[in-house]
Amino acid sequence: MSEPPIITHVSDMSTSPLTRATSSRSVTETVNGSHRFVIQGYSLAKGMGVGKHIASDNFTVGGHQWAIYFYPDGKNPEDNSTYVSLFIALASEGTDVRALFELTLVDQSGKGKHKVHSHFDRSLESGPYTLKYRGSMWGYKRFFRRALLETSDYLKDDCLKINCTVGVVRSIIDCSSLQPIQVPDSDMGSHFGMLLENMEGSDVVFSVAGEKFHAHKLVLTARSPVFRTELFDELMGEKQEIVVADMEPRVFKAMLHFIYRDSLVEEEIEDTSSSILSVTDTLTAKLLAAADRYDLTRLRRVCESHLCKDISVNSVSTTLALADRYHATELKAVCLRFAAENLAAVMQSDGFEYLKENCPSLQSELLKTVAGCDDDCSSGGGKSRSVWAQLSDGGDTNGRRVRHRT
Repeated sequence: MSEPPIITHVSDMSTSPLTRATSSRSVTETVNGSHRFVIQGYSLAKGMGVGKHIASDNFTVGGHQWAIYFYPDGKNPEDNSTYVSLFIALASEGTDVRALFELTLVDQSGKGKHKVHSHFDRSLESGPYTLKYRGSMWGYKRFFRRALLETSDYLKDDCLKINCTVGVVRSIIDCSSLQPIQVPDSDMGSHFGMLLENMEGSDVVFSVAGEKFHAHKLVLTARSPVFRTELFDELMGEKQEIVVADMEPRVFKAMLHFIYRDSLVEEEIEDTSSSILSVTDTLTAKLLAAADRYDLTRLRRVCESHLCKDISVNSVSTTLALADRYHATELKAVCLRFAAENLAAVMQSDGFEYLKENCPSLQSELLKTVAGCDDDCSSGGGKSRSVWAQLSDGGDTNGRRVRHRT
């Protein structure tokens, strides 16, 4: 009896879908970000005590928050205030955050001889620094000898400038073999903007101080509930002219630009910190009023953001009154907090006199904010009562009257 034939199956491994080769790649990189910290009034910070620091505002790099800590009397008690100390600290929750750092004391003479301590330069030697938890720091207890600092070009007009760069280390797996398709930025605003510029299909005309502006009822009613109320019954009617009182043509033009394009022409927005105009006379303030008048919520918030950048001791009272009048709640909260934290200086400004005379209700709100800032206000309220005396009478915390600037 003959044996059955042996049949051999040969598989082409190169074409089998079950054996398709795949690949991936691990990429370790740093996400870098920088922050400039300006310390004004260095001489006044001296003597605050060893181990006590001045902190910058928190800034975000690589998904974590960071802060710069400057110790004018040093961090190390053994140094007896011989050195100033400088550190970068993890200011948000996190465990085993790996990062590279660079701390730079800026030479203000223009010679470019900055004092730089960089972790980036020696990253290959020691690797990134690991911060174990919130509050972990990297820096130098003996950053600079204090006596030398005070006679150097790093200190100018009692001011120090510090630059900090943080590089947060992260690892990602790149397994994509497809070419990404780039999506262009939205151009809807430019299309609607062209409607405004060429006046095609316009069906309403606004007269503002004699200047004519052509617009489209459907666009206006879609963007503003006030325009919707004013124009709804006229949508199917003939082209009409509406007179707008109590508004400058340039303000109305800027508002229409925002309604159609959802943005402002940045060049037209004044920097109130350097402008010779008062806050209330700036285009930004007048646009805030227009936003409130026509219930343009996003425009109001944009104006609040611009005005917030230029809050100072001299402008905060006027800005606070402006925010209250035009229902700018975010800006109002920022002003109240700033005024409460800088009460003594704010009370001597010209704007505070205006606040006392014209906005008495805001004084009560300021008092509540001050009380909230006072850690001891719950233990007897003594400081709160003395603050009330200041707000009412213009005196300091000891009852003495403060001489206001004229």
